[in-house]
Amino acid sequence: MDREQYLDLLAAESAAFHDAVAAAPLDASVPPCPAWTVADLAYHLGEVHYFWGEVARRRLDAPTVEPPVRPPDGEVVGWAAEQAVELQRTLRDTDPATVVWTWAPQKDVAFIVRRMAQETAVHRWDAQAAAGGTRPIDAELASDGVDEFFAFFIDDGPQDGGATVGGSVHLHATDTPGEWVVRERADGTLTVTAEHAKGDAAVRGPASDLLLVLWRRIGLDDVEVLGDRDVAERLAARTTVE
Repeated sequence: MDREQYLDLLAAESAAFHDAVAAAPLDASVPPCPAWTVADLAYHLGEVHYFWGEVARRRLDAPTVEPPVRPPDGEVVGWAAEQAVELQRTLRDTDPATVVWTWAPQKDVAFIVRRMAQETAVHRWDAQAAAGGTRPIDAELASDGVDEFFAFFIDDGPQDGGATVGGSVHLHATDTPGEWVVRERADGTLTVTAEHAKGDAAVRGPASDLLLVLWRRIGLDDVEVLGDRDVAERLAARTTVE
């Protein structure tokens, strides 16, 4: 995906997020994140947008951004919408090659552009779940999100205590080109390749559902699982969502 696609989707997902949190009771629980209320979710995404907007705007080389003061619940939705607008303006006005701090090996604003489109889309789904009705994440964005997830969020290091996957998993998006094979080495580390190949387990579904499984928003019962289901379940347990 290119920068303009990410920015356009960030704008669309931000608008849909704020429509959803405005429609739900602020004290309602968020089903995918049961420890949060809708007001908590609105503040969280607003804080995230504020943080990365400041990193990009100030060209920071360290995460030296003080958390914003949380507004009263009655004001938090409007405040979060303002942070989204400011973030989008900053990202559109900043060269994506600008070097900045990130927590990833990629140290530029392009990383922020992609990450914010992805995080906003997942939290939009969360907000719609709280409001009573979800819609899928854009298929191309979701397929890119699976790529990003495997690059940055899978726990792919050696495992202590025998916490292994015990096989390979083929993930296959049914609505857009996108296939991934996760294999486990003898030392418990994981490798991910983009290819069509047989695994001990296969997980099939729309790209949005595959991404939501990885982010533990939905379970394997919501997609098609073929072969060794235990292997697929152990891979899901290896994902890092904190």
